[in-house]
Amino acid sequence: MKITSKQLVSFFNKTSAAAVEPLVDDLNHAMEQFFIDTPQRVAAFMAQLDIESGGLKAREENLNYSAKRLTEVFPRHFKDVDVNQYDRNPEKIANRVYRDRMGNGSESSGDGWKFRGRGFIQLTGKNNYTAFGKAMGMSAEEVSKYMESAEGACMSAGWFWETNKLNTIADRGQIDEISRIINAGPAGSLASVHGLDKRRESYKRALDIFR
Repeated sequence: MKITSKQLVSFFNKTSAAAVEPLVDDLNHAMEQFFIDTPQRVAAFMAQLDIESGGLKAREENLNYSAKRLTEVFPRHFKDVDVNQYDRNPEKIANRVYRDRMGNGSESSGDGWKFRGRGFIQLTGKNNYTAFGKAMGMSAEEVSKYMESAEGACMSAGWFWETNKLNTIADRGQIDEISRIINAGPAGSLASVHGLDKRRESYKRALDIFR
């Protein structure tokens, strides 16, 4: 199953057609590579891309948070430090939030910033970068730039989808479970998923358009 420019523009209707249309070939290539090839799989995939990338607009995680917002979004990471040190400083925020997990080093290593969320499904952490790089024949550092390109943003999303066996879950129509794995991580709770209602709504729209 291949999607058309008309379908893509109709679905991502809050993004300009000029920005959306050039992505149809890269998206089709990625979906072919990773077997996202039925209406249900395509709809689930597009619904997640919609929320994760802000309608295919963002290829890199936005970490430009105020001090106040940091305590709301990442409370456990900033309870023992002066949060004002991190106010509107994306690099410092990434290094704090992503320290000592997902294969990253300590806050001072800079890995959090280097391996922050990139691609249309925000691939995050050195472990994910390394594994995706291995699949693409690239180093973790090389794929960080690749994921900022249209092709890389699509391919990394498709790779994450297949690696986490999301086609099987999409076949069952379990959009909540897909949302949990993508946004909260396999061990996370459904309650911690950002924009769950929007993901559900987007999925319903996608089922109507991509068929």
